Parts: sequence; C-alpha cells; structure tokens
Amino acid sequence: MSALLVTTHDGVRTITLNRAERHNAFDDALIKELAAAFKDAGHAPGVRAVVLDSTGKSFSAGADLEWMKRMAGYSHAENLADAQALSDMLEAIDACPRPVIGVVQGAAYGGGVGLVACCDLAVAAEGATFCLSEVKLGIVPAVISPYVVRAMGGRAARRYAVTAELFDAAEAKATGLVHEVVPTERLAEVRDKWLARVKGNGPDAMATAKGLIRRAADQPLDDDLRHWTAGQIAERRASDEGKEGIRAFLEKRKPGWVEN
Repeated sequence: MSALLVTTHDGVRTITLNRAERHNAFDDALIKELAAAFKDAGHAPGVRAVVLDSTGKSFSAGADLEWMKRMAGYSHAENLADAQALSDMLEAIDACPRPVIGVVQGAAYGGGVGLVACCDLAVAAEGATFCLSEVKLGIVPAVISPYVVRAMGGRAARRYAVTAELFDAAEAKATGLVHEVVPTERLAEVRDKWLARVKGNGPDAMATAKGLIRRAADQPLDDDLRHWTAGQIAERRASDEGKEGIRAFLEKRKPGWVEN
C-alpha cells in the first residue's frame, strides 16, 4: 500500500498521507515522497490548488518510531543530512506556488504540527489535538520551528515547545495555527469553500502574493522592502494575467482563468 496518495480532479491536486496504521507518522521515505509531490504539484499544468489531508484517525503523529530508532544510530553527518531532507520537504510545502489547504482530523504531533504550519489555510475538526512533543524525548522541534513560530507566534510557540502539553483545536485557532474549527462532518465543506475562492483568483497572482507575504513577514519595513513591493505590483499590472483581470472587471465578465 502506498504511503502517499496523489490525485488530481478539476484543477485540485490532493496529496493524502496514507499510513493510517502508523497514525500517518513519516519516515525518510515518506519525507522524500512528500517533497517530490509538492514540487510537482506547484508546477503541474492545470493545477490551481493543493489539498493536504490524511486517512485514518490521525492527521500525523510526526516522526515514525522505527525511523527514530534508526536515527539513534546515525552519525552526526547522517543526522544532519536526514534533518536537511525534512527541512527541504517543509520548504516544498511552504513555498509551493499554489494555495495549499490543510485538512486536520485527529492528532497532529511534532512534525505534524509543522505540516499544518506550512499550509496557507488550515481547517481542523473539533476533536483534533496538537502537541510539540519533542522535548518529551529529549530532542527539540528544531526544523519545524521557523514555520511554527510564523504560524502561531513566538509566545505561544515557546510555551508549547517547552511544556509539550496537548492543546485542542480551539487553542490552535486562537494562536493562528489553524483558521477554522468545525465538526468532522463539515471539514469537506470548508475545504470546498476555500477551493471555490482560490480557483476564482489569478493563479500567477496568488503565487506572487504568497511570495510577497513570505518575504514581508521576515523583513523590516525599510526603503528596500517598499521599493521591492512597488516593483511587484508594477510587474503584475503589466502582466497578461493582470491586464486580463482588470479588463474582465471593467467589462463585468469573468476573467479567462475562470472561464477556462
């Protein structure tokens, strides 16, 4: 059975964690598959959005125990290469030029929290639970930390990184880790609502918007940033997609990317 299911329908690429018997915990093989799947989804013709979901009771329990046993015997160089692969996978999700929607049911622990943090939009079931569990094992949430801090803020991240306490979906929403919390049976409804929204927007514009937010969030508001953002809007206005969007608005019709 494949650990990762990838399907495409009506412009939506769905990437599904499929290790339900292991609570969708990931190992080095799944990390490699996930990175490749998101890199492909970001540039595949016709793909307008990506959904990250999972089978079974858990979204992802983080690191697979058998993988962790192997890592315990790795040299420093081997551990470094392994951690870099995880970092590359998270970056592939976070930097995917298409909107990424995370659908979370059950547990999201350790690296599973990192997966959620890399999604542009995330909806969680009311019964979902979250935990930065690494310090219980004498390790740290190092590779996921930049994404987690950016998603839920430094203050909340500090608390949960040092206590390793469970927090529920309501708290995940309060910190900004997820955007909506609904009963399990309404997860698909929220997912589809967001998909309808993003499919109505300019594909290249959304990719640029993601890049804007990624850079602006980490930069001081100085002349360099202001000059760069001015250049970004100038490029979009002069682009074929930008011109088509403005024309369609003025002509009171749908733009070509919706009609097609």
